[in-house]
Amino acid sequence: MTAQEFVTRLDGENQGRLSLLAPADTLKPEVEGDLNVLNLLKVALRNEIEATEIAARWLVTTDDVDVKLALARQVGDEAKHYRMIADRLRALGFDARSFDPLAKGYGPLFQYLDTLKTTVERVAAGQFTREAIAVVKNRQFIEFCEHAGDRETAAMYRDVIEPDERYHHELGRTLLLRLATTQEAQGAAAGAARRTLELADELQKKALATAGIHHAPGC
Repeated sequence: MTAQEFVTRLDGENQGRLSLLAPADTLKPEVEGDLNVLNLLKVALRNEIEATEIAARWLVTTDDVDVKLALARQVGDEAKHYRMIADRLRALGFDARSFDPLAKGYGPLFQYLDTLKTTVERVAAGQFTREAIAVVKNRQFIEFCEHAGDRETAAMYRDVIEPDERYHHELGRTLLLRLATTQEAQGAAAGAARRTLELADELQKKALATAGIHHAPGC
């Protein structure tokens, strides 16, 4: 099939899986303490630092200039998100400088993404699929914040973070249209996207079973 046909089909499959992410689900079980905006933002710090680092690792190991530039944009955006969330936590009374978001190590999704070696797999799993998951989870978090009466955090996600993640996803789409042109490349991309979604499913089930956590932003 053509690259356009493949990307359209992959997007449809991804969206079908993402539609099963109910509002009470999550991708991260690491929240400690009460389920509130402050503690969920601590989860977000880990998501953002992991997203920053995986994009940075890939940036320095690809020779494709378009991919380098896309990853550079993402690194900057994710780091910006981290600083914005840290500032918001400070306004809520928590000093993020005292918090190590990677104290428990990297999560399973990061560890999987770090094993990917080909550019087409990385784009399919990272920008195209992971960022699509982030869009869904961030929308749920925005609703959580609004219901909790935290309009400032909701606005931060709605006006800045969620649009950035959507842009990263669209960058992934553009790159896949150029990279997924052979049966081999399409198979690798589909496998990477599928595994990313499988890990998302596994993590959300673990979160609900072990901590009853929901509405965590990002992925």
